[in-house]
Amino acid sequence: MRHPIAAKAPVVVKVGSSSLTGGGGGLDDSAIGAVIDMVVEAIGAGHPTVLVTSGAVAAGLPALKLSKRPADLAGLQVAAAVGQGFLMERYASGFKSRDIIAGQVLLTKDVLGNRDQYLNARAALARMLGLGIVPVVNENDTVTVDELRLGDNDRLAALASHLVAAELLLLLTDTEGLYTADPRLVEGQFLSEVGYSDAVLDGLSGSGPLGSGGVAGKVAAARMAAHSGVPTIIASARTPNLIKLALAGEPVGTWVDPRPNRLSARKLWIAFGLEATGSVVVDAGAVTALVENDRSLLPVGITAIRGTFGPESAVEVLDPDGRVVGKGLAAIESTELSGLIGKKGAREAIHRDDLVILR
Repeated sequence: MRHPIAAKAPVVVKVGSSSLTGGGGGLDDSAIGAVIDMVVEAIGAGHPTVLVTSGAVAAGLPALKLSKRPADLAGLQVAAAVGQGFLMERYASGFKSRDIIAGQVLLTKDVLGNRDQYLNARAALARMLGLGIVPVVNENDTVTVDELRLGDNDRLAALASHLVAAELLLLLTDTEGLYTADPRLVEGQFLSEVGYSDAVLDGLSGSGPLGSGGVAGKVAAARMAAHSGVPTIIASARTPNLIKLALAGEPVGTWVDPRPNRLSARKLWIAFGLEATGSVVVDAGAVTALVENDRSLLPVGITAIRGTFGPESAVEVLDPDGRVVGKGLAAIESTELSGLIGKKGAREAIHRDDLVILR
């Protein structure tokens, strides 16, 4: 479970809008300064560090003379376009005053869904870290949709941890860590350490009554990072000596223990870089063959197809109860596959080399 982070290992720190803004909207300079100090301390301890940040929309509100976030997508995108420059200026000047160069990296799901662009992003981030530059990563809110609608960049931080082969993902939040229930409403048990597949997280991931946007995003991000062997700490941004304690393996925040073996870079890309365009439902026998016996998915084990997809498209594999078993690249397009459902002797629907088990 919890352990010190290996010397010289990369670290990803993610901070959300709520940790960067003041009571009247706009950015809180002291909060930004505290995040910069945290990153500088990690670098000083020998850990190349990526900073994933939200806050572009919040940074744009004062310049647009707005007191609250716009309700429409175009308004949000305008605020992000105006605010991203202000946000990056704060970071660039803050790091410069500490003799560190910061570089802006704006990503979209399209970039991460394209294999060549995915590899290029990975190479660029590796070069930046090698040169001692702090990549300041944000989603390109001006052209994207989901990030503005779904909340902060937890998922993007998990993807960044994959890209740089991080040894720690630190998600900064406004609470001490994860609880079994919302501590603002009822008394819940604090989760100091938990495994990525533990059932206690299921109720916090949006599938149960305790699920909420912020908590759900952090649980999902921790589970994503876990598949590349990256542990996650979810902790309050205001915790004294947070980065020192986190790197030393001391009890701070909620530690989410990862799976013991990293997925290959290609399988990480399939699992988390590509958007699923459809899904196939399989029977219990197929679930056993996939999860326990490392088999390819054959049409005989498929009971239903959802959506339309072509060959090489990313497809989720669901068990009879609709839970995700894995994700892979379809070898057969959906129309043809529909005619092969339940039939023996047909070629693989998803080859095992193109299939990622997510349990």
